[in-house]
Amino acid sequence: MRVLVLYAHPVETSFTAAMHNMVVQTLGQAGHEVDDCDLYAEGFDAVLSRQERLSYHDTDVNRQPVASYVDRVLNTDAIVMVHPIWNFGPPAILKGFLDRVFLPGVSFDMCDGKVTPGLTHIKKLACVVSYGAPWYRALILGDPPRKLATRMLRAMIKPGAPVLYLARYDMNNVTDTQLQSHLQNVRDKLLKF
Repeated sequence: MRVLVLYAHPVETSFTAAMHNMVVQTLGQAGHEVDDCDLYAEGFDAVLSRQERLSYHDTDVNRQPVASYVDRVLNTDAIVMVHPIWNFGPPAILKGFLDRVFLPGVSFDMCDGKVTPGLTHIKKLACVVSYGAPWYRALILGDPPRKLATRMLRAMIKPGAPVLYLARYDMNNVTDTQLQSHLQNVRDKLLKF
């Protein structure tokens, strides 16, 4: 299976970088073809320009500024997103990727005022994330990042496709043993991906 890994973290020594390395290594070991998209390393421009917003619904031209990224999304069977949760959302660079690449005619279609999924070729989705806050604080706030993956993104892919959400909460208070345990859990789940 072709898997697009969307990675968003600027620091190569972070725990998120360790999760990213584990994800890429594990998917490769499981026999998947991995397209590793490191948004920071690739210098992805997260800013949606005025012209892009004006042509957002024009499916003949809306993908031109990000055509190579659209092609990567359209030529994959699964997506794995690896990122931290900052201020109860993904890093701005990943949010900008979703804004600029998950376009009408790409991730969804508008038909008689109704939205239909456009990424029905995506058979699996996984998010591997870390939160500074404990799980109960995320729960109190409604856990918007989890909803982004399990509701919004799920609605764009193949109906009924599995969505894995592998979260390490409370990064501000974890031990090395807990971090290693999380990495092993990620590995175990992705070997079956």
